[in-house]
Amino acid sequence: MELVVPQLGNEITEAEITEWLKAEGDAVTEGEPLLVLTTTKLSMDIEAPMTGVLREIRLPAGELAEVGAVLCVIE
Repeated sequence: MELVVPQLGNEITEAEITEWLKAEGDAVTEGEPLLVLTTTKLSMDIEAPMTGVLREIRLPAGELAEVGAVLCVIE
């Protein structure tokens, strides 16, 4: 499953990936925070949508990600 940057507000089109809380190969549980996204207005944890393994991080910390961009793959 691909995890994408969620809609963050009507006028917000991108967010910075501040920190990954998990690494590739780590087991993740549904609802567990995976990473932190920061915009000009807020900072938020993005949670795992399912239980599985974080197979691939597509965008590293420090990158700007547009809404809808793929952050990672969970299997």
